[in-house]
Parts: sequence; C-alpha cells; structure tokens
Amino acid sequence: MREFPIVEPRVRLRTWLTLCYVLFIVYASLSPFTGWREQGLIFAEVLEMPLRQTYTAFDATLNVLSYLPFGMLACMVFRARFGAGASVAAAFLMGTLLSACMEYLQMYLPTRFSTNTDLLSNSTGTLAGALLAARMYSRAGIVAKLAYWRHSLFHHGKEADFGLALLALWMFGQINPSLPMLGNVFISEVVQQPFVKLPPTPFNWWESSAVALNLLMLGALMLSLLRERGNVAPVLLAVLSMVAVTKFLGAALLLKSWALLLWINSEAMLGMLLGMILLLAILFFPRTMVLFFGAVAGLIYFSIVNFALDSNTPSAAASVYHWHYGHLLNYNGMSQTITLIFPALLLFHLWRSRKV
Repeated sequence: MREFPIVEPRVRLRTWLTLCYVLFIVYASLSPFTGWREQGLIFAEVLEMPLRQTYTAFDATLNVLSYLPFGMLACMVFRARFGAGASVAAAFLMGTLLSACMEYLQMYLPTRFSTNTDLLSNSTGTLAGALLAARMYSRAGIVAKLAYWRHSLFHHGKEADFGLALLALWMFGQINPSLPMLGNVFISEVVQQPFVKLPPTPFNWWESSAVALNLLMLGALMLSLLRERGNVAPVLLAVLSMVAVTKFLGAALLLKSWALLLWINSEAMLGMLLGMILLLAILFFPRTMVLFFGAVAGLIYFSIVNFALDSNTPSAAASVYHWHYGHLLNYNGMSQTITLIFPALLLFHLWRSRKV
C-alpha cells in the first residue's frame, strides 16, 4: 500500500495546529481558572467511581467529539516519524495523559467536576481520531491532493505555517453564532418590562469600524500567506463563506428562533462593505505596505475592542441560546479571548513575514 511522503513544512504546520488544539482543551477544561482550592478529593478514588454514577450520554458524546480532532492531529504529527501502529499508540497515549491531567486539575476547581467517564470518553475520542488519521494516510491520493493544494496556494516556511495556524484560530473564534459576522460584540436578549416599548437601538459605528478593521487584518494575513496576490479575493471569499455557513448552522441548532440571523446585523454588513473597499484599495500597494496597513489595522482594532466597545460578557449571550450547558460559556469566553489576542499574534506574524 503506497503512502505519500511527509515533508517537514507540513509536519510543522500540523504541530502548530496540535498545540493550538491543546490550548483549546486546556481552556475548555479549566476555565474560568479561578477559585483553586483543595477539596479533599483523591484522584485514585475518582478513577474507581462506578461509571453509572458519573455517566451522562450528552457529556460522553461531547467529550468524544472534543478529543477526536486532537487524536487526528497528533497522529498526523507522529506519522512523519513512525509507522501507523506506533503513531496511533503515541497519539492515544498523549490524549489519555492530557485528559488525565485535566481531570486531576479539575479536582481543585469548585466549578468543575472530575469524573472517570470524562477520561474514558476523551481517550475514546483520541483513539477514534488517531485511527481515522491513519486510515486517511492509507489513501495516498487524498494526501497528495491536499499537499498539492497547500503547495500551490501558500508559501512554505515557519512564517507561513504559523500564519495558517493563526488563520485556523481566527476562524474557530468567528464561527461562534452569538457573535456578529466579523464582530466581537456578543448578541444578548434585552429584558423587556411588560407594556414598555423599548427605544430603538442606536447604530454602533464603533462596531462597524471593528468589523472593517477585522476584515482588513484578515486580508493582510491572506496576502502574507498566498503565493499569488490574485488569489486573495477568492480565498478570502471561501474563508468568509465557510464562516458564514458554519455560523448559520450553529445558529439554527443552538440559538432561539428570533436570534437566527442576528449575526448579520446592519453594523456587520456596513463594516464588511467598508472593509472590502479598503482591502481592494490597499491591494494596489506593494506587499510591504499592505503588511504595514494590516499591522496598523491590528493596533486600531485592539484599541477599539478594548477601550471603545462594550463587548458584553460571555454569559450575556446565554440568553439567546435554547441549549443551556456550561460548555457554551466556555466557548463564548474562548471566542472573546481569541478576538483580544488575535491582533497581537497578527502583528508578530506580519513582522516575521515582512521579508518573505
């Protein structure tokens, strides 16, 4: 059975993506990182608890799905150095150890609950993902097409690998259905008193400005990654389309019916229009100037979202969901964190990419 050879740049990108996903797991498992104290629990006793006392079908399914991408990514990283069996075993061991560490630390968080069921389902998800990745590698044609697509569109090197991981991080934060398209202000339900008509909400120009700057930053990131400047528009359209489709599906599944399309509010639409005009204008400048404009946009965006906009708390968005679990609060908090750190990471990436 023929397999496609692994090259170092692809391994480096997978390593970045794996590290990003580990941070996602740590955040989701230990958020809000406050209230640490000894609760008199012993980890060995947690592992020995009867499964039926801690089992819920929903949590088990969610944990399996949460660790499945980690198993895939870890197996793909190990596959560059080892055979299929060893890669699956190494990924499974890493996922099990990661889950055990998270469950152990959760014993010291009063807001979290450490269970052996979580460890079992997380390990199962890791194993399933690793087996899926190993199966994918057995089909050389799929891997070859992905490698050709990656090579033909994007630059190679450490800077490009970091940039692609940064793009994946941005997309992960933006697909949140309780955030407007390219925005960072959480949608929330206004509490209305009986027989009291609320005044119309004024148009928020700061929010539109943040959306436009977000699109400008994304365009600068794309330009730093793509080999051909002419590919910026179609690739950017593809990324925004994937985000929009995922937002709509997430909103249809998770949000209340009246909030289904609030993520395409008027501020977001105007901001995207302004951002697209600015992006098309700066694309006529040399590459170094476009990267400079992207860096300036990142600095202004960071100032607006931190000092001019009230983005609401992650818990404020809970009122628009008809699906109430603590995992939503963790994801909303993670989305907010990504919107705050993305400009800093983008500045670092653009500075490294200025001479590519």
